[in-house]
Amino acid sequence: MKATLTLTLTSCCLGAALLAIEPARAADTAPDAAPPCGRLVGPNAGGGTDAGFTLRDGEAVDFVAAGQTTHGKLLVFTDGPLFRAYWQQGSEEKYALANAGSASVRLVSTPPQGTPAGNGKPGITTQPLQVLSCPKL
Repeated sequence: MKATLTLTLTSCCLGAALLAIEPARAADTAPDAAPPCGRLVGPNAGGGTDAGFTLRDGEAVDFVAAGQTTHGKLLVFTDGPLFRAYWQQGSEEKYALANAGSASVRLVSTPPQGTPAGNGKPGITTQPLQVLSCPKL
Protein backbone atom coordinates (compact mmCIF):
# COMPACT_ATOMS: atom_id res chain seq x y z
CA MET A 1 0.00 0.00 0.00
CA LYS A 2 1.33 3.43 -0.94
CA ALA A 3 1.21 6.39 1.41
CA THR A 4 -0.28 9.83 0.93
CA LEU A 5 2.21 12.40 -0.31
CA THR A 6 3.08 14.59 2.65
CA LEU A 7 4.77 17.93 2.27
CA THR A 8 6.69 18.85 5.40
CA LEU A 9 7.56 22.51 5.68
CA THR A 10 10.09 23.36 8.37
CA SER A 11 11.55 26.72 9.28
CA CYS A 12 15.25 26.94 9.94
CA CYS A 13 17.96 29.51 10.41
CA LEU A 14 17.98 32.95 8.77
CA GLY A 15 14.27 32.78 7.97
CA ALA A 16 14.75 30.12 5.29
CA ALA A 17 12.25 27.31 4.89
CA LEU A 18 13.00 23.70 4.04
CA LEU A 19 10.53 21.49 2.21
CA ALA A 20 10.64 17.72 2.26
CA ILE A 21 8.24 15.52 0.37
CA GLU A 22 7.80 12.27 2.20
CA PRO A 23 5.17 9.57 2.71
CA ALA A 24 2.59 10.20 5.41
CA ARG A 25 2.81 6.51 6.32
CA ALA A 26 5.44 3.88 5.56
CA ALA A 27 5.57 3.26 1.80
CA ASP A 28 6.83 0.23 -0.07
CA THR A 29 10.61 0.21 -0.17
CA ALA A 30 10.85 -1.40 -3.64
CA PRO A 31 10.88 1.04 -6.55
CA ASP A 32 7.61 1.20 -8.44
CA ALA A 33 8.04 -0.48 -11.84
CA ALA A 34 4.53 0.29 -13.13
CA PRO A 35 4.54 2.30 -16.37
CA PRO A 36 2.83 5.68 -16.19
CA CYS A 37 -0.77 5.73 -17.40
CA GLY A 38 -1.19 9.50 -17.18
CA ARG A 39 0.22 12.79 -15.90
CA LEU A 40 -0.81 15.63 -13.63
CA VAL A 41 0.12 18.90 -15.32
CA GLY A 42 -0.49 22.60 -15.00
CA PRO A 43 -3.41 23.96 -17.03
CA ASN A 44 -1.09 25.94 -19.32
CA ALA A 45 0.42 22.78 -20.79
CA GLY A 46 -1.59 23.26 -23.99
CA GLY A 47 -0.77 20.46 -26.43
CA GLY A 48 2.29 19.41 -24.44
CA THR A 49 2.52 18.02 -20.94
CA ASP A 50 5.54 19.92 -19.67
CA ALA A 51 3.85 22.55 -17.50
CA GLY A 52 4.40 22.18 -13.79
CA PHE A 53 2.09 23.51 -11.11
CA THR A 54 2.12 24.95 -7.61
CA LEU A 55 1.09 22.86 -4.60
CA ARG A 56 -1.62 25.02 -3.04
CA ASP A 57 -5.32 24.70 -2.35
CA GLY A 58 -7.51 25.45 -5.37
CA GLU A 59 -4.65 25.24 -7.91
CA ALA A 60 -5.94 24.16 -11.34
CA VAL A 61 -4.27 20.87 -12.31
CA ASP A 62 -5.17 18.73 -15.32
CA PHE A 63 -5.05 14.95 -15.51
CA VAL A 64 -3.90 13.84 -18.96
CA ALA A 65 -4.32 10.18 -19.97
CA ALA A 66 -4.83 8.40 -23.30
CA GLY A 67 -4.90 11.70 -25.18
CA GLN A 68 -7.74 13.12 -23.08
CA THR A 69 -7.53 15.95 -20.56
CA THR A 70 -9.66 16.04 -17.41
CA HIS A 71 -9.69 19.40 -15.65
CA GLY A 72 -9.44 19.38 -11.89
CA LYS A 73 -7.96 21.17 -8.93
CA LEU A 74 -5.76 20.48 -5.95
CA LEU A 75 -7.06 20.40 -2.42
CA VAL A 76 -4.41 20.79 0.27
CA PHE A 77 -4.96 19.84 3.89
CA THR A 78 -2.67 20.38 6.83
CA ASP A 79 -2.10 18.49 10.05
CA GLY A 80 0.34 20.61 12.03
CA PRO A 81 3.52 20.95 9.95
CA LEU A 82 2.38 18.27 7.45
CA PHE A 83 0.58 19.00 4.18
CA ARG A 84 -1.46 16.43 2.22
CA ALA A 85 -2.36 17.01 -1.43
CA TYR A 86 -5.50 15.69 -3.14
CA TRP A 87 -6.74 16.03 -6.74
CA GLN A 88 -10.43 16.50 -7.49
CA GLN A 89 -12.34 16.75 -10.74
CA GLY A 90 -15.97 17.96 -10.92
CA SER A 91 -17.31 15.17 -8.69
CA GLU A 92 -17.11 14.78 -4.92
CA GLU A 93 -14.43 12.06 -5.31
CA LYS A 94 -11.01 13.11 -3.99
CA TYR A 95 -7.76 11.35 -4.91
CA ALA A 96 -4.75 11.52 -2.61
CA LEU A 97 -1.42 11.98 -4.33
CA ALA A 98 0.31 8.85 -3.02
CA ASN A 99 4.09 8.94 -3.30
CA ALA A 100 5.32 6.41 -5.88
CA GLY A 101 8.92 7.53 -6.37
CA SER A 102 10.70 10.45 -7.95
CA ALA A 103 8.16 12.66 -9.81
CA SER A 104 5.56 9.85 -9.69
CA VAL A 105 2.32 9.41 -7.76
CA ARG A 106 -0.65 7.10 -7.57
CA LEU A 107 -4.12 8.61 -7.38
CA VAL A 108 -5.85 6.91 -4.45
CA SER A 109 -9.51 7.60 -3.73
CA THR A 110 -9.70 8.54 -0.05
CA PRO A 111 -11.34 11.13 2.19
CA PRO A 112 -9.09 14.06 3.12
CA GLN A 113 -7.20 14.07 6.41
CA GLY A 114 -6.46 17.23 8.40
CA THR A 115 -7.89 20.71 7.98
CA PRO A 116 -7.97 22.75 4.75
CA ALA A 117 -4.76 24.68 4.20
CA GLY A 118 -5.16 28.34 3.38
CA ASN A 119 -3.14 31.33 2.30
CA GLY A 120 -1.56 29.54 -0.69
CA LYS A 121 0.33 27.07 1.50
CA PRO A 122 2.68 25.29 0.96
CA GLY A 123 3.12 27.12 -2.38
CA ILE A 124 5.90 24.91 -3.72
CA THR A 125 6.21 24.57 -7.51
CA THR A 126 6.65 21.07 -8.90
CA GLN A 127 7.29 19.55 -12.30
CA PRO A 128 4.50 17.53 -13.95
CA LEU A 129 3.91 14.27 -12.07
CA GLN A 130 3.62 10.85 -13.70
CA VAL A 131 0.57 8.94 -12.52
CA LEU A 132 1.11 5.20 -12.08
CA SER A 133 -2.49 4.25 -11.22
CA CYS A 134 -5.18 6.02 -13.20
CA PRO A 135 -8.78 6.20 -11.98
CA LYS A 136 -11.63 5.73 -14.43
CA LEU A 137 -13.13 9.19 -14.74
